[in-house]
Amino acid sequence: MMLDISVSNQKYIEDCEVCCNPIELTISFVNRELEYFKANSIEQ
Repeated sequence: MMLDISVSNQKYIEDCEVCCNPIELTISFVNRELEYFKANSIEQ
C-alpha cells in the first residue's frame, strides 16, 4: 500500500488486495513522518 505524505490527515476506503473487502484507513503525518495509522475492516 502506498501512502501519500502530501496530505497531513487522511481518511479513506480502499479494497484489500487479498480478499477485496473494503478497509477504512485513517492516517496522520507530522513533519512528513507517519504519526498514526488505523485500519478497520468493513466486512460485507
